[in-house]
Amino acid sequence: MPTEILMPALSPTMEEGTLAKWLVKEGDTVASGDLLAEIETDKATMEFEAVDEGVIGKILIPEGSEGVKVNSPIAVLLEDGESADDIGTTSSAPAAAADEAAPAASEEAAPAPAQAATAATPAPAAPQGADGNRIFASPLARRIAADKGLDLAQLNGSGPRGRIVKADVENAKPQVAAAPAAAAPATAAAPAAAASTGPSADQVARMYEGRTYEEVKLDGMRKTIAARLTEAKQTVPHFYLRRDIQLDALLKFRGELNKQLEARGVKLSVNDFIIKACALALQAVPDANAVWAGDRVLKMEASDVAVAVAIEGGLFTPVLQNSDTKSLSTLSTEMKDLAKRARDRKLAPHEYQGGSFAISNLGMFGIDNFDAIVNPPHAGILAVGAGVKKPVVGADGELAVATVMSVTMSVDHRVIDGALGAELLNAIKDNLENPMMMLA
Repeated sequence: MPTEILMPALSPTMEEGTLAKWLVKEGDTVASGDLLAEIETDKATMEFEAVDEGVIGKILIPEGSEGVKVNSPIAVLLEDGESADDIGTTSSAPAAAADEAAPAASEEAAPAPAQAATAATPAPAAPQGADGNRIFASPLARRIAADKGLDLAQLNGSGPRGRIVKADVENAKPQVAAAPAAAAPATAAAPAAAASTGPSADQVARMYEGRTYEEVKLDGMRKTIAARLTEAKQTVPHFYLRRDIQLDALLKFRGELNKQLEARGVKLSVNDFIIKACALALQAVPDANAVWAGDRVLKMEASDVAVAVAIEGGLFTPVLQNSDTKSLSTLSTEMKDLAKRARDRKLAPHEYQGGSFAISNLGMFGIDNFDAIVNPPHAGILAVGAGVKKPVVGADGELAVATVMSVTMSVDHRVIDGALGAELLNAIKDNLENPMMMLA
């Protein structure tokens, strides 16, 4: 029987992607491990490999298609002895995928797919969840669910493409299913309320009638950044801690180290020292080395520090794992590699997910100071400004000139309280103002 090739989930949070390019064509023979396509997620372009061997019988989704849902069929694989004529029931897969995608269409386009679905399927056979998406379930599963008083929208299907089957409803408990169902309307209403707080796209466009402008379509990365940071700013209780850090000792120490490392082709940046300083501070203040996990806090053992890297159209935050145990030269080499591959959008998901703390450095752009947004589930992010010459009062009371860098630490108050945050920022400051301590 022909086998459907499904849109892969290339990261834990991926819900849809763009089928950027097919690397095979209909009639090609493939083996396990052969490259089939290039898939664009919101963060990277990744290659998709075949799991089984066979012949590509039909390509269901053309290359360049955007918004392809995870686990929706994208092609059909034929086994030995099968031909394209054997592809029968799979032809209904694109229609099912289209039904799932219909709610995402504009209001003007919505009635046509809805009427087509009604004509093709009896009304009771196509229930919908609170979000308007069609729920796929077998007729027997629907009948059992009705007898048991279960809401299909609250069940996870174990069948193909998440289809709800007999076993799913038989194993469900009515009281478990009913509680989420009661909460569903409130949950569904929340996005609508959030959406109504600002003018619609049409309303904004009408404000600029007669003015010349270019409309820029949002790509997957921009949409994800907008959604995640809006959520973070609305749901994470931020507070901010600020310190000035004198860099003269660090700059002198960095210059001496770079002379010694020149033969090895290593050149340390101030950012490398900041990464190390944060990593060691998280070890010195272990209660701050934690992440928010919804109904609990996860205290991390190692210091996995994320560093924001600006790329065209957005940013990545690649994670330097075990930063506390690595040398400055190792951190420098790894950071340069991660930054280069981030700009080429070649990072694997595990390289930019995770971490407990982040660094965003805009000092090289001449920014004196700024406040960064916490990137969940991190507990904090350090916003780093430029080092500038400033007059300072020394320990002896004398006026002097020093290179001063302003930093602001944004903190998730659910994880870190004020005193704990102050302790962490003071530890970062001590490490940077006494750089030799970081080598001890």
